Amino acid sequence: MSTGPTHAMSGLAAWAAVTALAEGHNLGSLSAKGWLVGAVLATGAALLPDLDHPESTVSSTFGPVTQAASKVFNSISHGVYRLTRTKRDSNRDGGHRGLTHTLVFALVATVVTTAIIQTSRSWALPVLMFFFSGLAVRGIMHKWCPRNDALWITGTALLLTYACLKWTDQTTADAAACGVAVGIGCIAHYLGDAITEQGCPILWPVPIAWKTWFPIAPPKIMRMRTGGRVEMTLVGPALTVLALWMSAIALHRTGVLPMLDGIPLAPWST
Repeated sequence: MSTGPTHAMSGLAAWAAVTALAEGHNLGSLSAKGWLVGAVLATGAALLPDLDHPESTVSSTFGPVTQAASKVFNSISHGVYRLTRTKRDSNRDGGHRGLTHTLVFALVATVVTTAIIQTSRSWALPVLMFFFSGLAVRGIMHKWCPRNDALWITGTALLLTYACLKWTDQTTADAAACGVAVGIGCIAHYLGDAITEQGCPILWPVPIAWKTWFPIAPPKIMRMRTGGRVEMTLVGPALTVLALWMSAIALHRTGVLPMLDGIPLAPWST
């Protein structure tokens, strides 16, 4: 489940599901504009963990800038792995599926995003929206945009950011909700990687079976090959349908989709 479109759609689906199910809580009472900002951040953040791999598609999103950042992420991840591995962990090189694929990283990303937006919504939110818009576009349109099309990605991300912030009011953006959206996107990525053949060390540094980097995964019969037929014909389409359904429920609650009144979108609602 590690292809870009599936990861990006999983981030949107996770954000939509959380906000749709959070009726009575702050995340379930966001304005339509606030929800849209969170959707962009979560969709892009679902690609963020793969910045630990210099050869990943997402690492070429903004050309040399993200390639350089990817090398930094990879080096840090590799160093942390070597320092914290036990004798039971594999003696591997490289930092992919290391630090950025853990709940610790998701928590840090959540806190940092919240703090940055709280510092200054006037410049911080547009910058973050631009960055995560670029990741989202790269993820969803990775075949339309070859690996070296950083200029097209940058231009599209700028247009999306301008359109979103032109309609929304960034001064009223909920910083905590934005941070949670980024965390949700990261966790959606981990769950997607966990059902592939390699698994994902989500719970680091908690030792499991004497391994600090234990790859969380279901039984082998339930795992799938990245980019394989199951992902492309079953998981990807199912996530798309789920994302659209949950988004409709969440947006209907904000009053954006009044035409859906009377339609039982959410069977759990009273």
